[in-house]
Amino acid sequence: MAKILLVEDNEANRDGLSRHLKRRGYEVVMAVDGQQGIAMARSELPQLILMDMSLPVLDGWEATRQLKADPQTRSIPVIALTAHAMAGDREKAIEAGCDDYDTKPVEFPRLLAKIQALLARTDASRE
Repeated sequence: MAKILLVEDNEANRDGLSRHLKRRGYEVVMAVDGQQGIAMARSELPQLILMDMSLPVLDGWEATRQLKADPQTRSIPVIALTAHAMAGDREKAIEAGCDDYDTKPVEFPRLLAKIQALLARTDASRE
């Protein structure tokens, strides 16, 4: 099953999401800030990244820009997760390089559908 990197500084969010994903059979690796997220993406090479946008050290916007600028990580799909569901945030996330966007609190069935769609698209492009 696919490996997902969850970059999330809130322990309760990290715990809840990782448990849901593991129950669905995904391998989950975690980072607590944007800088650690970049390092984990490079070392773990996950199939998908769930990126909180409001992170310490390096925010999710900049972390995503750096991942998408790096040839080693640019093809990894990134889903932005944000509690700041303001007009224009989805566009800002896409401009930063995110492949999709979801709001917090996370509705797991909706997020799972986005994860599965991106993983299927990534698999299809590798064939």
